[in-house]
Amino acid sequence: MKDKVISSLHKLRDISPLVHHITNSVTINDCANITLAIGASPVMADDESEVKEMVNLSKALVLNIGTLNARTVESMLIAGKEANKIGIPIVLDPVGAGATSYRTMWAQRLFEELNISVIRGNASEIMAMSGLTGNTKGVDSSSESDAAITCAKELIEFKPCTVAITGAVDIVLDESRELRLKNGTKMMKQVTGTGCMASSLTGSFCASGVDSFLAAASALTVIGIAGELAECSLKNNEGIGTFRTRLFDYVHTMDANKINLYMEALENEKIRA
Repeated sequence: MKDKVISSLHKLRDISPLVHHITNSVTINDCANITLAIGASPVMADDESEVKEMVNLSKALVLNIGTLNARTVESMLIAGKEANKIGIPIVLDPVGAGATSYRTMWAQRLFEELNISVIRGNASEIMAMSGLTGNTKGVDSSSESDAAITCAKELIEFKPCTVAITGAVDIVLDESRELRLKNGTKMMKQVTGTGCMASSLTGSFCASGVDSFLAAASALTVIGIAGELAECSLKNNEGIGTFRTRLFDYVHTMDANKINLYMEALENEKIRA
């Protein structure tokens, strides 16, 4: 798997694809910058009058419902249907699904009406997407990744896709494969938007043309290793502000050597029965 992740990183940087985001206004700048840091190019157009045209210029679409409102979700549907029409991948980040009935309804509706390549969420969000009750605290999760595996499989059975469950252990699943990754640090929870950034990285890898399972695995590997390195670089008088800056730095400087040294998969990619 390390060789595949390294290869996907090289491919992304060779292509430098355009990634269209309709995303969270709280973290939109971070999503744009992390996309640039990994080597892709972001565009953040969300008005329904131009999203179809922008999708046609892009190689992937990231839909993030973090700051949900009636205007942008309609734009998401328009952009998503156009992305399906022209065959570019869609990454769905169901931020806070389970927190309110409106938010949960829209997360589920986007999944039902669009062909989604990757759903990237925490355990509670994935559980809410499948109709079960996850313990969602605002946009954070108090459920463990393993608790959402059954729900992820239900989503995949309903409509084939890749599901990336992020937590202390990240789990990536599709119809036949499962991978567990244990990179990252607790400090990532103290910085707003690391989940959104993981979705933007997933969209960036999807835009390079690799399959959605490898795209999700590569994105979570990169941000997890970058988080560990950022934390290890801190001195006694440095905190989350410095950590956030260095997270971008280490994503930007991610390379084969770092992946070979630090990628921690609890299990090799396995084929599920």
